Amino acid sequence: MPTHAHAHAPTLTLTRSIVAKTRGQRHGPITRIVSPGDLGELIKPFVFLDHFDFMSTGAPMFPMHPHSGIATISVLLTGELSYEDSTGAAGVLAAGGVEWMRAGNGVWHNGHPIGTERFAGYQVWVALPRELENGIAESRYLPPEAVPHAGAARVVLGSYDGAVSSVPAPAGMNLLHVHLRDGQRWHYQPPPGHTVAWTHVHQGSLAVSDEILSNELAVFSESEDALAFMAQGETDFIVASAIKHPHDLVLGYYSVHTSHAALQQGEAEIARIGQQLRAEGRIK
Repeated sequence: MPTHAHAHAPTLTLTRSIVAKTRGQRHGPITRIVSPGDLGELIKPFVFLDHFDFMSTGAPMFPMHPHSGIATISVLLTGELSYEDSTGAAGVLAAGGVEWMRAGNGVWHNGHPIGTERFAGYQVWVALPRELENGIAESRYLPPEAVPHAGAARVVLGSYDGAVSSVPAPAGMNLLHVHLRDGQRWHYQPPPGHTVAWTHVHQGSLAVSDEILSNELAVFSESEDALAFMAQGETDFIVASAIKHPHDLVLGYYSVHTSHAALQQGEAEIARIGQQLRAEGRIK
């Protein structure tokens, strides 16, 4: 019979080691797990990860702010999110929904919880390839029923086991949201070329690569080899894999680009949109 606690990780078939772990740093209701200046260099194109889990007061959480050079993915686990962006999109995202915002050359967006329920989820940044980092901004908001399932996994980005996300992400990256019962095993074979892989566990405990993870992120050694997971207790986590982003990360305050010239172009467009939003009274 499976139990809820074990002194040691069960023996699982494994070929990949864990090369870095972190619980991140908490800033109010948000835990910053990965930034471009730390583990983002190790797991790029995934360059930023925030996890949030708190009881909402209904107060604004993410005021209107800019990005360029990246795409942001918000995975809402519980609660409702009101959103608006400078592409003209606005609405409410329900629990289980996914927000995709390809900033490209520049975009502004905001979001805040609705109501006073538990509000939990993730925001991820991915560095865009050079042909998209200064391209046209694009947003996509998927209700929970539009996020495909493949067994225990929901396919947020990319494809897995025949299920394909409708998020128009660049090729070469997967992001899955997985829920396992106590003692349940789950196997992930990354697609060819996906040598970057990591996971973050936010509920329960997860045995993988001869370690047990709980409320933390683990980065796996670079390889195309499979990963074998087993839940200890009811467990919820995300796992991602990708072809490694081949460029240096050139950082602005809200932006990540592949060159200083591309960053300057993106920051100029951010400033232009900001002036327009101020003239319209949408930001101060």
